[in-house]
Amino acid sequence: MYQQETITPYNTNGEEKSRQVEQMFDHIAPTYDSLNHRLSWDIDKAWRRKAIRQILPYAPRKVLDIATGTGDFAILAAKMLKPETLIGVDLSEGMMKIGREKVEHEQLGDIVSFRKEDCLSMSFADNAFDAVTAAFGIRNFQDLDKGLSEMCRVLKPGGHLSVVELSQPVSFPMKQLFWIYSHTLLPLYGKIISKDKHAYKYLINTIEAFPQGEQMVGILKKAGFRDARFKRLTFGICTMYIATK
Repeated sequence: MYQQETITPYNTNGEEKSRQVEQMFDHIAPTYDSLNHRLSWDIDKAWRRKAIRQILPYAPRKVLDIATGTGDFAILAAKMLKPETLIGVDLSEGMMKIGREKVEHEQLGDIVSFRKEDCLSMSFADNAFDAVTAAFGIRNFQDLDKGLSEMCRVLKPGGHLSVVELSQPVSFPMKQLFWIYSHTLLPLYGKIISKDKHAYKYLINTIEAFPQGEQMVGILKKAGFRDARFKRLTFGICTMYIATK
């Protein structure tokens, strides 16, 4: 068990982490996009583009976006990759409701769709997708090994995985500056805007506890991926992981 798997949003006795995560994202869904972009100074958009560029040369026709949230990654991937189909899956209907509205606004409904799925046990057939993506969601998995194994299962042999996840910087002075920012301004601002004092404290705790770098590459290989590698972005605030089935 990895440390982040033991961290829950609300510390509700007897309620599974996945259920608490679903409730949390349903609650903060209306403010999630604006708050996320502000807290990252809009750099999160560049991180998503970098992750999509990693699979752009392979021209995937069927793409699965894990923990799709409000669909920002799915919409950007649809525009950049131009696949036949792109399915975004998530536990939170509240987040996907906003995603569907954005897809309709962008007139991408013939390509992008959303489905409520438990990412630890998805309903898709084996080898169903050419590419699997995820942005800022896998650290919320109740069982990281199982979630990554599912992502590998639904990916075709030779298919590509591209993930971006928030991480802790490892070098001075960014490591110290990030700690100050994440433990003072970020949770305070998150509490004021989202009206959920637990959500952004939980999100910071999971960033600090989540395996990163070489450790995460080892976990990806254990889940069935090969050629796994990582690249730190923006002084290590975000890490991109690339792998092949």
